[in-house]
Amino acid sequence: MEAEKLFLLFSLLMLQFSSCTSHDSLKTNQTIKEGDLLISKGNNFALGFFSPGSSSNTYLGIWYHKVPEQTVVWVANRNDPIIGSSGFLFIDQYGNLVLHGKDDQKLPVWSTNVSVEENDTCEAQLLDSGNLILVRKRSRKTVWQSFDYPTNILLPGMKLGLDRKLGIDRFLTSWRSAEDPGFGNFSVRINANGLPQFFFYNGKKPISRSPPWPWRSQMSLYKSTFVNDPDEKYFVYTVPDDSYLLRIIVDHSGHVKALTWRESDGQWKDYWKTPLFQCDYYGLCGADSTCELTNHNRFGCACLPGFEPKYPKEWSTRDGSGGCVRKRLQTSSLCDHGEGFVKMENYSLPDTSSAAWMDKSKSRAACELECKRNCSCSAYAIIRIPGKGEGCLTWYKELVDIRDGRSEIYDLYVRVDAYELANNTRKSNVSHEKTMLVILVPSIASLWFLISLSAYLWLKKRAKQGTELQVNSNSTELEYFKLSTITAATNNFSPANKLGQGGFGSVYKGLLANGQEVAVKRLSRSSGQGTEEFKNEVMVIAMLQHRNLVKLLGYCIQNEEQMLIYEYLPNKSLDSFLFDESRRLLLVWRKRFDIIVGIARGILYLHQDSRLRIIHRDLKCSNILLDAEMNPKISDFGMAKIFGSNQTGDRTRRVVGTYGYMSPEYAVFGNFSVKSDVFSFGVMLLEIVSGKKNNRFYQQNPPLTLIGYVWELWREEKALEIVDPSLTELYDPREALKCIQIGLLCVQEDATDRPSMLAVVFMLISETEIPSPKQPAFLFSKSDKFPDIALEVEDGQCSVNEVTITEIASR
Repeated sequence: MEAEKLFLLFSLLMLQFSSCTSHDSLKTNQTIKEGDLLISKGNNFALGFFSPGSSSNTYLGIWYHKVPEQTVVWVANRNDPIIGSSGFLFIDQYGNLVLHGKDDQKLPVWSTNVSVEENDTCEAQLLDSGNLILVRKRSRKTVWQSFDYPTNILLPGMKLGLDRKLGIDRFLTSWRSAEDPGFGNFSVRINANGLPQFFFYNGKKPISRSPPWPWRSQMSLYKSTFVNDPDEKYFVYTVPDDSYLLRIIVDHSGHVKALTWRESDGQWKDYWKTPLFQCDYYGLCGADSTCELTNHNRFGCACLPGFEPKYPKEWSTRDGSGGCVRKRLQTSSLCDHGEGFVKMENYSLPDTSSAAWMDKSKSRAACELECKRNCSCSAYAIIRIPGKGEGCLTWYKELVDIRDGRSEIYDLYVRVDAYELANNTRKSNVSHEKTMLVILVPSIASLWFLISLSAYLWLKKRAKQGTELQVNSNSTELEYFKLSTITAATNNFSPANKLGQGGFGSVYKGLLANGQEVAVKRLSRSSGQGTEEFKNEVMVIAMLQHRNLVKLLGYCIQNEEQMLIYEYLPNKSLDSFLFDESRRLLLVWRKRFDIIVGIARGILYLHQDSRLRIIHRDLKCSNILLDAEMNPKISDFGMAKIFGSNQTGDRTRRVVGTYGYMSPEYAVFGNFSVKSDVFSFGVMLLEIVSGKKNNRFYQQNPPLTLIGYVWELWREEKALEIVDPSLTELYDPREALKCIQIGLLCVQEDATDRPSMLAVVFMLISETEIPSPKQPAFLFSKSDKFPDIALEVEDGQCSVNEVTITEIASR
């Protein structure tokens, strides 16, 4: 009792000292009470007392000082509000930050509870990062910091994960509600079992998870760092652009979000959030299955090779939660003679928190042998570890939460029995006449041209010798086809097999000896730029794997011939349907919307989720191919530019592209970026909705382009008048109006006003509020004849051809 009285007396005496207002530091002779603020030196953050919403409870917290809408990023007493009275904060005689409520309260509401050396004192300081630190005066050592105890928000520079030396597990927990910052149901924390992964939980139930370490940095707005060593396992990010504020939040509504604030916008905007897609939910399809993103709620669960649904009746009703079991249950183990592995391309890795093991020294062959020797090993994968080469990752139980490869894609080798292996041998049988092409993915952008040129020359030399080329262990493998094989497949390039003609050659349909149909792009010998296009397309497409991108199968260099061999897509290009009076009738509204979403997802992959950032620079309906089910696939990467993950654009004196699809900043000044592709996508979106070609649309009074005409209709609230008449009334007006609005957002004149492709995808597939578009570019037509031609400008000279012009993506 005596000690409590002395403590209370000391607390009351503290109130007699000067209060702290508008300073960044709190010293031992100062207090902070209601109305006082600690403000960081750069005015970024403030610390003080607040009451959320209409709540009468008081909390000590930190919020953005420059943002008009009070946005709290940290709360000290989140579970212990001060009720019915003011609070005050001070540093006690032991060097701790202490928060008290009522004057007659004997115990503090909250305290830092750290030990400080005798005869030493502390002071608190609020940093411009939003971190509140407690520092020893003599040694200037930080003994406590708020960044070690996050609430629901992760700020730049704040670690999320484990520190075993300090005994700290830094994790995020949602508020209970918008007016109660107490510990809510949702949390994000690291699971260090097996390979580290971040899980998003509702209570103890996992909602979704991140891919396992090593993670790849994919965000352009911020730079991510991942540390995985015996003492620390954490994620941290920084924002290189000071014009943006970025915070990651675990929301009480059940999402993890990244939100951005920019002065010009005046509001917080979603940058990304999860779970967003059906397959984002953990283990949706049960064990030993995959979850694949589908349009319009089609069933997306599929069993792994050699497996079948555990509960067929539930599976038939689109409930895949029971997962899959092996088709042939053996009385002994799976280690019978003849068993092996089936390769599954472009999937996310299964959950590694249970019975997974990493060996950082094994090659793929050694990894497969190790897994095969252990009868409990169910699968393996080879993953690249930054700075340490490749590692062998093996699983020893059920495979859970495998998703389609929208990002973080790998090849997974699943163990199957001899029967299943025999059914898959056709895929792995490669003729001894074929060789493998391995394209180096350079890590230093400035060396791109030299590396690509030397790789190309080396490729050509070795291809003539018929030998295998191994450039780098982290590579993409393509098949080498002999000229005789391609000649036979295309019936000696028969005109009857010709699919189309371009400025750099022709495309032919081919039938390989194994029955596979292919499309052969034969580059013209007379084209001076054919070599450049060839190098560019091989280097770009070889490293791209996505359902909405055309797949490159191989190449041929022989007798001055240069050919690219693609998957064959029977329905040719989108423009052959969209702008044809009879065939456009096959493009019903639901199919058009599916195509729009598919194209958007393909571009999103190029901009954000592929190994390197790709800017296509020639997106148009003729470069969107359609497979047998009318699914869109982006093609023709001859103009594509490749950047590092943190670079979003560049400038060129050589403008290449197609009239009607080029953004104004690119066409006029040579400035291109991911927003240039967004502009082109917007044009395509408006063309798909209207059935009208931007380059061939003429509105005389006034002389408007398709973009200008849609804009005028939008301003007059008549936008649905642009919808393709062939759809009659068989379309969803709300969905069509949303597409028109998104299209206008994408073609806004100022590139910074255009949304990212991530935002576009989110707007297309969700019911989120969509902002109003500003005036677009290219409203008026300058002539009554606007041909569909490509433009190339270099050193002030122009050349015009009837096809796209291509350049090598060198940097």
